[in-house]
Amino acid sequence: MKIESKCLHAGYEPKNGEPRVLPIYQSTTYKYDSTEFVGQLFDLTAEGHMYSRISNPTVDAVEKKIAALEGGVGALCTTSGQSATFIALMNVLESGDHLVASSTIYGGTVNLLSITFQKFGIEVSYVDPDASQAEIEALIRPNTKAVFGEIMANPAMNVLDIEKFASAAHAHDIPLFVDNTFATPVLCQPFTFGADIVIHSTTKYMDGHALQVGGVIIDGGSFNWANGKFPGLSTPDASYHGIVYTDTFQNAAYITKARVQLMRDLGCYPSAHAAFLLNLGLETLAVRMERHCENALKTAEFLQTQEAVEFVNYPGLKKDPYHELAQKYLPKGCCGVISFSIKGGRERAAAFIDHLNMVSLEVHVADIRTCILHPASSTHRQLTDEQLVNCGITPGLIRLSCGIEHIDDIIEDLKQAFAQI
Repeated sequence: MKIESKCLHAGYEPKNGEPRVLPIYQSTTYKYDSTEFVGQLFDLTAEGHMYSRISNPTVDAVEKKIAALEGGVGALCTTSGQSATFIALMNVLESGDHLVASSTIYGGTVNLLSITFQKFGIEVSYVDPDASQAEIEALIRPNTKAVFGEIMANPAMNVLDIEKFASAAHAHDIPLFVDNTFATPVLCQPFTFGADIVIHSTTKYMDGHALQVGGVIIDGGSFNWANGKFPGLSTPDASYHGIVYTDTFQNAAYITKARVQLMRDLGCYPSAHAAFLLNLGLETLAVRMERHCENALKTAEFLQTQEAVEFVNYPGLKKDPYHELAQKYLPKGCCGVISFSIKGGRERAAAFIDHLNMVSLEVHVADIRTCILHPASSTHRQLTDEQLVNCGITPGLIRLSCGIEHIDDIIEDLKQAFAQI
């Protein structure tokens, strides 16, 4: 089945006489026929739902759909992209461990890795995404347990060379985690290039309508977690009577542990209604991404012609430094997000944004409606000047997320704003 059809049909297959549309199972609890079966659920020897803190039929259907879209063995939905990143990494990291991350990742993720993880005794080293494989490997230590990157950096829009990062990680028997939020599985499927775990903020393109906050973790099912570096997966878990995830769940060991251990303890599982809304977005994802990409490319070409614009970052442009990588990893398009810098710095950039009419100033991105933001004074304002430079953010940098409106209306609004600065 092609991905356009999977968006509609994967995950939920109604039987004879059942609802055609995925139902909302708005229940926290479930009824059973025997105490023996309940015991089997708690021992992880039977399949089924025990409590909606870790699973729910509506959410389960959406998880199966997303796993099918990415080509993974399983998925776990969460209540935000941040919680997805947290659980995904903490599923393999312990106090005293270390990870390597691309320096251009989202500012919120930088905070998580640099500040919050430090409180757990976990260190992070950042590497230029354009570094050679040898330079990436030089940062890997004996206690390094993960490598992390974004397929397209927010907001720098550089494209991650997934195969290079995967080769560097796998040379040391550690997994590559890729945030695929901006590309979505419609434009890129990182597992096919060597990624081991994929993460999304489903709040963005997957939802697309700004209706629910969520995240998801997808397990590729190919990494060897029993290689001696991940005792949490390959040694007995005392909280489940000594179960060993790699023995019992084999290629689904990682995603199973994330659910039954970390989600059990942290409880950041989405509601059935939130999953229902997410599913509505997923059903039109392939159609929407085509329009987002089309509008963004035309908008980026327009921005290049403007005297007030210092530079434009969009890998779909033929002269963009990441165009070649985009052709390899993103042949269907480069999403709807563009970053560009206004000459004159922060004040002029703010003036440009304030003169827009249809385009909305929002702390959001990847939405059906075109929106805009000044990262240095909002999402990334907590970063130091050095960190801003590492993230590719100048004082005048603007992030523009092209929606699915008519392209003429988007460009007309930008034109009139340029005319007033």
